[in-house]
Amino acid sequence: MRIQRGDLDSAVDQGLLQASQAEALWQFWQARGRHRPALQLSHVLYYLGGMMAISAMTLFMTLAWELLGGLGLFIIALLYGVLAVALTEYLLARDLRIPAGLTAALGVALVPLAVYGLQKALSLWPDDAIYRNYHEIISWRWIFMELATLVAAAIAFWRYRLPFLIFPVAITLWYLSMDLVPFLFDMQMNWELRRDFSLWFGLGMLLLAFGVDMRYGRDLDYAFWLYLFGMLAFWFGLSLRGSESELAKLAYCLINVGLLLIGTMLRRRVFVIFGAIGVFSYLGYLSYRVFADSLLFPVFLSFSGLLIIGLGILWQRHEQRIGAAMRLYLPARLRRVIESGE
Repeated sequence: MRIQRGDLDSAVDQGLLQASQAEALWQFWQARGRHRPALQLSHVLYYLGGMMAISAMTLFMTLAWELLGGLGLFIIALLYGVLAVALTEYLLARDLRIPAGLTAALGVALVPLAVYGLQKALSLWPDDAIYRNYHEIISWRWIFMELATLVAAAIAFWRYRLPFLIFPVAITLWYLSMDLVPFLFDMQMNWELRRDFSLWFGLGMLLLAFGVDMRYGRDLDYAFWLYLFGMLAFWFGLSLRGSESELAKLAYCLINVGLLLIGTMLRRRVFVIFGAIGVFSYLGYLSYRVFADSLLFPVFLSFSGLLIIGLGILWQRHEQRIGAAMRLYLPARLRRVIESGE
């Protein structure tokens, strides 16, 4: 739960705190919260501006930039990168860690362009190659750009320890999971192979995120982007495994129920969101395919929904006790990490 200033004022009114204690606590929480993303205007402006700058040099690169040639693209990326690093140092000197994280991520996001430009200057790309295809077409040729990006991100994270630096890492790992397939399997790409590779690579990213969670805790939440993109790769790989077997479809639903339980236990909303989507997808399948002509299925489903609401009410009443009981089965280190993020 998030404590507002009004909560402290109410505690003062009820004699639970003195006014000086409430003020000291509020100032302490405000200072700690300065470096945590929140839905406030300054943070919205930070992320809006940062994502615009990153997108401009990645997703929205126009064909006109290709006229600069490989060396021109390399020099432009290098100059922009130096500017991004200088801004990062400037902002950190003024204790502005959130915008510093965005400028540092911009510097990392420029690495693929720099590597592409250098490769093109060395004639390692075909003449008709286009940088914008990096975000549109799967190809083993992008792997060198992605590996260079991961190295640059690791150096930047070692230097700055800024949570948003994990954002380009997570996206690059996601891209890498797609581009590795034609590289490892001699261009023999088929839909099933890509799907299964995505599933297992996503699972690996989730395990990596879990390790980051255990290592760094949740004060600055370095694991968030790894969880998000790992879940994207895993869940879509899982959901695209079509099967005519009703047992397999039921297993898919149960896996998503498991994601709900894991998300509840670990207090990670990304598991809960994707798990809920998966369960509703299975229920939709039952409605439109298996029980398409059944009069009782909508009635059963509506009562099931009401039952789930009732379970939600019971959970809210006993959440602390049940959650604590569930987490008794987790390692002590993980329990401390979860509780520190509550």
